[in-house]
Order: sequence, then structure tokens, then C-alpha cells
Amino acid sequence: MSFVFMLVNVAVIYALALLLWRLAVRINDPSFIDVCWGAGFVVVALVSYALSPHRPLLALVVAVWGLRLAGYLFWRWRRQGPDARYVAMLKRAPNPSSYMLTHIFLLQATLLLIVSLPLQLGQLRHEPFTVGNTVGLFIALAGIIFESTGDAQLTRFKADPANTGHVMDRGLWRYTRHPNYFGDFCVWWGLFILSVGNLVSVIGVIGPLVMSVLLMRYSGVGPLEKQLHRSKPQYADYVRRTSAFFPRPPKAVETAR
Repeated sequence: MSFVFMLVNVAVIYALALLLWRLAVRINDPSFIDVCWGAGFVVVALVSYALSPHRPLLALVVAVWGLRLAGYLFWRWRRQGPDARYVAMLKRAPNPSSYMLTHIFLLQATLLLIVSLPLQLGQLRHEPFTVGNTVGLFIALAGIIFESTGDAQLTRFKADPANTGHVMDRGLWRYTRHPNYFGDFCVWWGLFILSVGNLVSVIGVIGPLVMSVLLMRYSGVGPLEKQLHRSKPQYADYVRRTSAFFPRPPKAVETAR
């Protein structure tokens, strides 16, 4: 059952990746893939629940998180146009079409299937809802609120022309340089705890572990920090007083902007 169950998710996600790749080639812009990241987890959660409906809360929380994130990123993509990161990637690629397929769409589909292991394994068997699952639910919901609030605060900050060229250091951004990524981190560890019901579901810990590495090193904090150091001279002062990831009060020494 578990093999067939996971094979269906693999087939669905890779089929969608191929369809989206064809669309990206057609419009010569793969940057909408960020929209598909959140939406893809919703697809996995709903397919998993449809095949083995044991944890409705798990599917519901993923739907709330994924649709909120996908909607926000879709709005940003439509408003700002192609992402400069992907434009630069394609300029360096000898064959942009093949590069989009292997390095963007298939790669993201593979990562999505690995990270979503808690969503799949958590639905395999019916298990009683425990106190630990309740803790996971609250951690995931807190992460959604934290991430959503950080995104909303940054959007309002950027919408004010007076803030052009300045560093966002207000609200949640006063306590962590990446409240959206920290919120994501909480969501995935919360979802894992929510999904645990037996020894098989514990294997799902691979999901939040991989997501944590991606957020802190590869697709999240690391690349963005390099870009901000280059584009905003005052960002170094912000770094000196503000936590990189886990929220904490800013250091006492403040530097005027």
C-alpha cells in the first residue's frame, strides 16, 4: 500500500513539473516555479489524504500554508515580473530549455517529494491524536502566522517610496533578519510532529531536516544575504545587531540609518 501510495504522488508531481516546464519554455520565464513550491505541497497533501484519509488536520494546515504562500508569490511575480536570479541562470546556460527542465523543474519536484514525506507518511495509517500532535499543530500554526506577518510587513515597507534603499528593520524584522524563513522552519517542524503516529511516520523527519538546510544555507538565507550585502551598504550594520535566523532581541548597540 505504502509503495503504491507514494508512487502516485511521484507520478502526479513529475507530470505537473513537465507541464509547467513546457509553459516556462513557452513564456521564457521559469520564475513562477516559486509559486508552484507552496502549491505543490498542497497537491501532495490532498492526494495523500484522498488515498488514505487519516489525518484531515494535516492536509488542512498544509492547504492553509501552501495556498497563502502560493498566492503571495503569484502576486509578487505578476507585479515584479521575471525573477532576476532565474534570468541570470538562463543567461549562463548553454541550453536554457534543458537547463530549466533539469536544474529548476525536475530538481524542485524531487526536493518537494522529499520534503513532503511527513505529509505522505502521516496519512498511511489511522493512529490516535496525541498531545504531541497537538503541540505540532500549534507550532505549525504559529509558523504560518509568523511567516505571513513578516511578508505583510515587508510588503508595506517596500510600498512606501520613502523606504527605497533602506533596510527593513521593523516589526518582526527587528528580531530576525528572515522572519519568513523562520516561519517556514516552524511550519515544517510542526507538520512533522503533527504527522507522527507510528515508527514509519518518524522517517518523515527527513522532510523538515532537508527544508531546514535549504532555508539556512542554499535557497534561503545564504544567497539572499550575499545579495543584500552587495545592494545595501547599511545592511552590515543591520547584521551586527540582528539575529540571522532565530528571533532574539536586537543587540544594544544601534547604528543610525
